[in-house]
Amino acid sequence: MSRILDRKAPLPLYQKVKEHIVDQVRRGHLKHGVRVPSENELVEQLGVSRMTVHRALRELSEAGVIDRVVGVGSFVSAPKAQTELMELRDIADDIKARGNRHTQAVKTLESVRPKPEHCAYFDIPRGFRLFHSVIVNFEDGVPVQVEDRLVLPSFAPTYLSHDFLAVPSTRFLRSIADATKVEHTVYASTADADTCALLEFREPRSVMILTRRTWVEEKAVTLSTFTYPGDTYSLVSKRTAE
Repeated sequence: MSRILDRKAPLPLYQKVKEHIVDQVRRGHLKHGVRVPSENELVEQLGVSRMTVHRALRELSEAGVIDRVVGVGSFVSAPKAQTELMELRDIADDIKARGNRHTQAVKTLESVRPKPEHCAYFDIPRGFRLFHSVIVNFEDGVPVQVEDRLVLPSFAPTYLSHDFLAVPSTRFLRSIADATKVEHTVYASTADADTCALLEFREPRSVMILTRRTWVEEKAVTLSTFTYPGDTYSLVSKRTAE
């Protein structure tokens, strides 16, 4: 738990503390039943106020990530039952299937230097660049999804020059190759300032975040984060019993 928080990221400090703890759980550094560092320990380790830590732990408890025991401490909650969301659907198809109009706006399309954790995930050396896009999808003119995606250039070398208004990103990537392995993680959070602006929230609201990792022949090729208004969207998985 020694990683220093990124002070430059446009997020409230309490949100950074929450993401830090969730990341430790996701990586297995904090396992089910293990005590989370105390408020005092987190204050010292992360260099934030006790009020900030208290809010972060309270919201993690409300989200079911940790269990707080008065007088004892906070512990990582038992893992929730996970729904398999293996079908890679294009939101444009979903919107059109409902009889509504799909449009999108490309907000960011660039080549970036990856963070250390991205180097590890994509198995690339430091200094190697990744393609990065941020696209907002609209249903009948209302923003319903923010798509933030990192793509391995060798997998989709024409990604930065692609016309996403003609062929949406998911459909374009699937035209190159279908994923042989997919990992989904879904959690709730509060929208940060940038997300509020992209989803046109007048004030911070709850959002549903889906993180998708995809591999083709054991090679990680994309890392995507899809953010939805938490009070208007749900995810459904359908499987046929064998």
